[in-house]
Amino acid sequence: MEDNSALSPDDTSLTDVLDALDDPECRAVLRETAEPMTATELIDACDIPKSTLYRKLDLLGSADLLRERDIITPGGGRTTKYQRDFDNVMISIDQNDCISVTIDRPQRTADERLEDIWSAMGDEL
Repeated sequence: MEDNSALSPDDTSLTDVLDALDDPECRAVLRETAEPMTATELIDACDIPKSTLYRKLDLLGSADLLRERDIITPGGGRTTKYQRDFDNVMISIDQNDCISVTIDRPQRTADERLEDIWSAMGDEL
């Protein structure tokens, strides 16, 4: 029996997190993204096809385990980089047998928070 009602403080679905962590290719992406990487770099590092990588990035994004950052290039274009967005994932069960997921995230600098805002604005355009 599956209980999706227990969510972490940031409303991440337990099922999404478990699905992502159960996938070997998602785990490979997470291992490689301690530092920001482009999709092309991840394709090479993880040795997976482009279409598969984008499905894994979507799965990791749904689970809020991966951060997508748009970097402005010197020529004025944008490059998207992906970075692991957690320090710790904890699955727990409380005294009422309710299962929950808690994701500890790294502290963001003011510059990183501003990048997140600009990236989100770019997605809206």
